Amino acid sequence: MSDQSSTYDVLIIGAGPAGLSFARSLADLPIRVAVIERSSSSILADPPEDGREIALTHQSVELMKACGAWQRLPAEDVSPIEGAKVFDGDSSYSLDFDNEKEQLEALGYLVPNHQIRKAYYEELCQHDHVDIITETTVEEVSTDEHSGQITLNNGATLHAKLIVAADTRFSEMRRKMGLSATMRDFSRSAIVCRMEHSESHQQNAFECFHYGRTTAILPMNGNRSSIVVTVNSRDAQHFAEMSEAEFNQNIEQQLNGLLGDMRLLGKRHVYPLVAVHANQFVGRRFALIGDAAVGMHPVTAHGFNLGLKGQATLAKLMLNAIAEGEDFASEELLKAYEAEQMRTTRVIYYGTNLVVGLFTNESTAAKLARKATLRLANNIAPLKQLITDSLTEKNPDKPSPIQELTSHLPPVPEQLSPATVKQKFESLIPDAIKPRNILGL
Repeated sequence: MSDQSSTYDVLIIGAGPAGLSFARSLADLPIRVAVIERSSSSILADPPEDGREIALTHQSVELMKACGAWQRLPAEDVSPIEGAKVFDGDSSYSLDFDNEKEQLEALGYLVPNHQIRKAYYEELCQHDHVDIITETTVEEVSTDEHSGQITLNNGATLHAKLIVAADTRFSEMRRKMGLSATMRDFSRSAIVCRMEHSESHQQNAFECFHYGRTTAILPMNGNRSSIVVTVNSRDAQHFAEMSEAEFNQNIEQQLNGLLGDMRLLGKRHVYPLVAVHANQFVGRRFALIGDAAVGMHPVTAHGFNLGLKGQATLAKLMLNAIAEGEDFASEELLKAYEAEQMRTTRVIYYGTNLVVGLFTNESTAAKLARKATLRLANNIAPLKQLITDSLTEKNPDKPSPIQELTSHLPPVPEQLSPATVKQKFESLIPDAIKPRNILGL
């Protein structure tokens, strides 16, 4: 990293995994980059454990390998997911996914969020023309036809040809730049923690849509798992404040002894569940990436994978522009990035919300639809393959199933209204289980 200057080519606001990965994608280009972050450099060098485990697709792994971040992850913190099972209610019937049937070493890989952030930071520290300005916040942001500028809380002003916001799903920069967003508060919260158990998970992930709550088990190495309990937000604090013995017993009972005796490891963390999708991803010399663009409900594990793919899309467009001697922050280039991301993220975003709505609705009709959905997905081979390919992204060089499904949609992002996306997604669902009147979406 080099000495701080007042003029850069790109300014990135936010040093979470999305912001750091984008900075790393640009680090080999002949441009100067700065990342603005409110945390200290010591926090970035050794981020605290936050309870979040990220399920990485094969495409995300390849992107991390290409820039050296994957190689920096501690081997003991990379856990293969070899199978997945989805249960509904009290039924023992499950929707199953198996890595051997897919001829894969794993369906995906589970990695702690803080280790991903640390790996990217370590990579960036090897590059002299990337500055990371810590313990600093952005007070103002503005752009014109030629450049953008930000004012920091210390009074300094920085200029750049492109400003990129990666400042969480509740992005202040998105709001200050006048880009609207669609938000959905699920009125539910996730309690996440690590637990040790006496029985092996055999590297299987489990998603248990019980009535009144959801319990997810994500396999870590050894007899350990990341546990995610999703409940109504009014009950979240109760789960967070249970004694360890009471919490252990509660999880054992919910899993019907699936993993034997359970023991809490470390802290419990509570995260309110709010999904966000920006209605525009770009402005004049301004772009959104990561959760600032799309903040997903975690049930389908798409969040970070979409963010990583999105920053790579923008970085590739910029690389091509620089190679051709063109403006890497032109309106045409930014609109191309926006169109590409809208095609993928809109369908996944509203489709995920539809699934969440169905599997958290406890009306009689919804319960019947939930059971029918699992059985259809298990027994209709093309549908199951579509789901598997979307979750694993096992062929990074091929268009994803979602991209293929949406290839005919209008190229102008503004035309991809929520109603259009919802209609497209519902067209894939058999009439017998369409939840139009069940979900109220």
